[in-house]
Amino acid sequence: MHSVDPSPIQHLMREMGIDEASVEYRKRIVGIEARDLERIGAVRELVVQNAERLTSSFFDYLAGLEEGRALSGDRVVLARARELKREHLVAMVQGNYGLEYARQRLELALLYNRVGLDLRVFLAAFHHLLERAGEILTRHSGLAPLEGFETFMSLKKVAFFDIGLIVDAIVFERERLIRQQQSAIRELSTPVLQIRDRMLLLPIIGVIDTARARLVTESLLRAIRDNRAKVVVMDITGVATIDSRVANHLIQTVTAARLMGASVIVTGLSAEVAQSLVALGIDLTKLNTVGDLQGGIEEAERSLGYQVLQRERPAIARGE
Repeated sequence: MHSVDPSPIQHLMREMGIDEASVEYRKRIVGIEARDLERIGAVRELVVQNAERLTSSFFDYLAGLEEGRALSGDRVVLARARELKREHLVAMVQGNYGLEYARQRLELALLYNRVGLDLRVFLAAFHHLLERAGEILTRHSGLAPLEGFETFMSLKKVAFFDIGLIVDAIVFERERLIRQQQSAIRELSTPVLQIRDRMLLLPIIGVIDTARARLVTESLLRAIRDNRAKVVVMDITGVATIDSRVANHLIQTVTAARLMGASVIVTGLSAEVAQSLVALGIDLTKLNTVGDLQGGIEEAERSLGYQVLQRERPAIARGE
């Protein structure tokens, strides 16, 4: 059975800033000390001997929850998850919690994230696992009650170190997906289309707030640079209202485009929007406006030197 490609894990570690210094900091946060390593070392063999039993306990608990069955739906993934969890339990009592140990925890996190495991369910299953581990230590370690309790608490520190890494990685990956989706939505909401050489069309539909106005500016200026555009038709037929802040931002966009060598023709300015802009005292003389989109495209074509000729229809088409 093959391991997860290490490149995504290494990439994730770099993005999350997981290095030797951060690992040491995480260990200090949960309070892992030399005395904890001694206590854990005393029960190492007991935990290793019961690693398979504890692994089964973890996955049996998940299988009993509807939200946890996402992991059991794929046999290959489940087998790999069981293998990693058993390795995890063995590594927990080895006393070496460095960068490689952190990398192994992130490999588990990526696997959990791949199947969409609910974080609440994961935490509940981990808590159940710790309960079973506590029972084993209490009954079979041969330690005095107080010493057994202290040993369990030392092991729990490592568990919380692990949970911190796994949860942080899962949250980071899910937030990355959200950011990617938001970026895709923003791109769709402000499409800049090239309709002729050196000519762009920017249709704007819906509500424009300050954030979206800023995005319009960024998208447009980037497209002007990439396409070496000379003229842009900005159609706002689908915009119902514009406040003063957004209007000023659009005027700044027109100015910025002009500085990059492109003129902007604004089309589709409704009577309602025009009246509200006048009432707000917005200086519309800085805008080159044309009534509708077709007129704006024709104006843009003329500015680029294009000439549109209407071909005469044949006599048959005219019904002669």
